[in-house]
Amino acid sequence: MTTDRSDRRGTDHHGHDIIDPLYVGIVTVSSSRAQSDEEDPDDPGGDTIQECFEAEGHEIQERLLVRDDYSSIRTAVRGLVARRDIDAVVTTGGTGVTVDDVSPEATASLFERELPGFGERFRALSWEEIGTRAIASRATAGIAVDTPVFCIPGSTGACRTACEELIVPEAPHLAGLATSHRKETTDQSLAAYGDEE
Repeated sequence: MTTDRSDRRGTDHHGHDIIDPLYVGIVTVSSSRAQSDEEDPDDPGGDTIQECFEAEGHEIQERLLVRDDYSSIRTAVRGLVARRDIDAVVTTGGTGVTVDDVSPEATASLFERELPGFGERFRALSWEEIGTRAIASRATAGIAVDTPVFCIPGSTGACRTACEELIVPEAPHLAGLATSHRKETTDQSLAAYGDEE
C-alpha cells in the first residue's frame, strides 16, 4: 500500500526538502530482453537498481521492460512521471553510441530542466573504473513533470556506481525540491495579495 507523497515529505539534517521513502519506477531498455519468450526475462541492471534503492528503505512501484526504440522508451517514461505514486524514474540501457542507443534522446525530450552535473559526475566516476571507455557513456538526468529521471547504462557495474554514489543519496532531495511548489494544497485567495476589495 502506498502512502501519499505529502505524508512522506520532510527535511534532512540540513533542513532541505526530501521525499522519503521514495517510490521509484525502473525502465529497462533492451530489445533482446523485451522480445524474449520468457515470462520473466533476466534483468540484471534493473535488479541492481532495485537492490540499491531497497537497501536504503525506498520502494519500487513499477518495473518496465521496453525495446531499444525512441517511442517505446519515451512512452514508458512519460507514463511513469505522470503517476502520483512515482517520485523518481531510472532507465537502464541504451546510453551508448550505437545506432539503437536512443535512451538519452527519448528521456531528454521530456525534461523541463536538465541536471548536467549528473552525467558529468557519473562519467568521472566511471573513468576511475573503466578508463577511457567512460567517454562513450551518454548518461543523463533531468526533471520531467516534477519527477527526477536518470538515464544510465545497462551494465550492473554502471548501475551500482550510479545508484550507490549519486542517485540514491540525492534523489530524495531532488524529488523534494522538484515538488516543493505542491506543498500547499489550498488555493490562495486574492486577499493574500491585498487585492480583495
